[in-house]
Amino acid sequence: MAKGLTKRQEEILDFILHYVETEGYPPSIREIGQQFGIGSLRGVTVHLDALERKSYISRSNTPRSIKLTHPKFTPGNSRVTMLPLVGTIAAGTPITADQDVEGMIPVPSEMVKNVDGAFLLRVKGDSMIGDGIMPRDLVVIRPQKTFHGNDVMAVRVGEEATVKRIHKTKGGVQLLSSNPDYAPIEVDPTDTEVIGKVVGLFRDYEGMSF
Repeated sequence: MAKGLTKRQEEILDFILHYVETEGYPPSIREIGQQFGIGSLRGVTVHLDALERKSYISRSNTPRSIKLTHPKFTPGNSRVTMLPLVGTIAAGTPITADQDVEGMIPVPSEMVKNVDGAFLLRVKGDSMIGDGIMPRDLVVIRPQKTFHGNDVMAVRVGEEATVKRIHKTKGGVQLLSSNPDYAPIEVDPTDTEVIGKVVGLFRDYEGMSF
């Protein structure tokens, strides 16, 4: 038995390790509960809290955020971090709520080592090609509410996320493209939310059309 762990804590730790090694990303709290017949999410988090206090794992407030931190249990692919790929972003809900995550994507840990809660968005359209951001690129988003004039930001408009620059006007807010074919977009500030800054990008060249 691992030092300082109860039998159930060690079982959960072993399950997390096996899941990461076979799937490439950690299990969700719900999946841990199903594996061990624990009927409530709180029943699972009690054990995860204990593992975190004992420095075997760390967690953030995003789905599948469990990270093995004890040297004895750290898997060999620690240079990779799994980030959630987010689709719909509804107002009033956590950005990476389980129902909004389309999948988990591996990214180099070095890229997000100082970023808490980072996630990915898939770019739609060619409105930001002037910044080298192409359709279907995956952009890494660092959650933040503040922005400067030259920052490329992820913005929620309604229940969709878009990548634009932001300009405040006397009448409201404009979203600015870097493609001259697109005019500024006037948006309703009450239905618009800045959700983060673009800090990285991944591209699938095989999926591109020229």
